[in-house]
Amino acid sequence: MVMNQHRESKPSGRILVVEDDPEIAGLIRSTLEREGFEVLVCGDGVGAIAQYQSWQPMAIVLDWMLPGLDGLEVCARIRQQPGPVDPFILMLTARGEELDRIIGLSTGADDYLVKPFSPRELVARIRALLRRSLRGPTGSASSSASTPTYETAHFKIDLDRHEAHQKLDAENWELLNLTALEFKLLAAFLSYPNRVWTRDQLIDKLWGDDFFGDERVVDTHVARLRKKIETNSIVTVTGVGYRFDD
Repeated sequence: MVMNQHRESKPSGRILVVEDDPEIAGLIRSTLEREGFEVLVCGDGVGAIAQYQSWQPMAIVLDWMLPGLDGLEVCARIRQQPGPVDPFILMLTARGEELDRIIGLSTGADDYLVKPFSPRELVARIRALLRRSLRGPTGSASSSASTPTYETAHFKIDLDRHEAHQKLDAENWELLNLTALEFKLLAAFLSYPNRVWTRDQLIDKLWGDDFFGDERVVDTHVARLRKKIETNSIVTVTGVGYRFDD
């Protein structure tokens, strides 16, 4: 009993659970609370967006099939209007086809878990997602210490200050509003301009042994970074991966 009280007094982070099945929602909530998380449960898509905006969770466990707005639409809207906290999103669904996984990840989900699932696996995946935000900008402390800045013709990044800038003209630079993962991805590209990166290499560079999920999540973050920098610098190398040309 003393252990449970200690966990409740020092939650590991806020988790928003969006699930319209009361039994499944209750199972997820009790599982996460036992692990020390602060949990808020919502049963519909419209309410989920409102709770995300007001509560600012670190992660969202999001069911695919919801009344009102489905999980895909909720995920897309959250990614389109990010708040002070850009949450990790773990999507739950009874669908197991590869195409459905790709659709879910393309809307901005970070990972995908098919029902029925093990509570232990759910916790492992959430912890793996949250660990990603604790790693250094390039996934390597020694690299950050030896080369704290990178610069190309139109971009520069400061790892110590955790700032990335894009060149507007000959004299002016714009500070980019990037999530932690987008910052890490851009840092990796700028560290080796013109290098071709496979998905596996990017996963190892950004997340190392902490990665737990579908490798196509890399495509999602590349697409989101491309949209923010609004250039053709990130080139798709068909059948291989990505290259940064600047």
